[in-house]
Amino acid sequence: MIKNKHTDQLNDREWAEAAAWLSGEESSGDEAARLLISEEGEIMKKWNDLKYTDDRIIDVDKAWEKLNGRLEAETPVITFQRASFLRTFARIAATVIIVAGIGWLLFEVAAPDKLTVASSVDEKNIELQLADGSKVYLNRDSELTYPKEFGRNSRKVSLKGEAFFDIAPDASRPFIIDAGKASVMVLGTSFSVMTDNGNNEVEVFVESGKVMLTSSDGSHSMTLEPDYVGKVSSGGSSQAVNTNANYLSWHTDLLVFDGEPLEVVFKDLKRTFNIDIRAGDPVINGYRLTSPFEHQPHDTIIKLICTTFNLRSVREEGAYTLYPGQAQ
Repeated sequence: MIKNKHTDQLNDREWAEAAAWLSGEESSGDEAARLLISEEGEIMKKWNDLKYTDDRIIDVDKAWEKLNGRLEAETPVITFQRASFLRTFARIAATVIIVAGIGWLLFEVAAPDKLTVASSVDEKNIELQLADGSKVYLNRDSELTYPKEFGRNSRKVSLKGEAFFDIAPDASRPFIIDAGKASVMVLGTSFSVMTDNGNNEVEVFVESGKVMLTSSDGSHSMTLEPDYVGKVSSGGSSQAVNTNANYLSWHTDLLVFDGEPLEVVFKDLKRTFNIDIRAGDPVINGYRLTSPFEHQPHDTIIKLICTTFNLRSVREEGAYTLYPGQAQ
């Protein structure tokens, strides 16, 4: 067993075992291999990332043979044991050179800097302008991750929560949103995305242009036209014309009700202005309201509803509860 031993103290046999593991010839369980992993963790990580990538196949044996040939040519008289050590050392050296060089190149080219912007539960319409001129508006408690600069073939971002997108047209680079359980792809359009609508579905509403919505496993896909709402989950997909005039009210800060039941009004007020309103009597939910709301203070909105339906309100822990009969 090797205990508290650094890699520069390994003997020839231990180097050979570690090198065999590194080159993939053996899946060694020897302590030398584990020591190599623990002390050279960053190199090992890059090696494994590159070793299994689909984009590039690294012929380590070929690189080793070439380097070892040079070493043997320069060292004509050596013992068999020394040759074994040099072969082991050469293989590791070749691997480290390849991993360090190509790994750094891939890191610089394929992993552009990314930014993450998140909104709190009390913030909405956080505006972001992306490198291509596209604009994103985050709803409350949402998060967008995006690169400082987009690649040549696509524009990819990641969303958690809800956001409205106004995408700059670019036919050569589709705009792709990773929404967790689904992906959204467009060329240039305006639309909103909810990564979870409360029913374990990704939901998209298209204001202009066309949007392709696809489940993460690829089993469900649809193309949405303007004014359509599409929903996708692992269990299925659906789309329908939007009938909610206030669907984007969180973004526009404008609510217009035309005979809507208060149960719907309360939900829209919560979504748009973060007002928590509850009915102290279930019959109140059926009352129908016709009225616009735009940037009014919370207390003003509550007073208007109470006056319209002869109700009284009680505020507790940040929520309004409405009861029949106005307060005296």
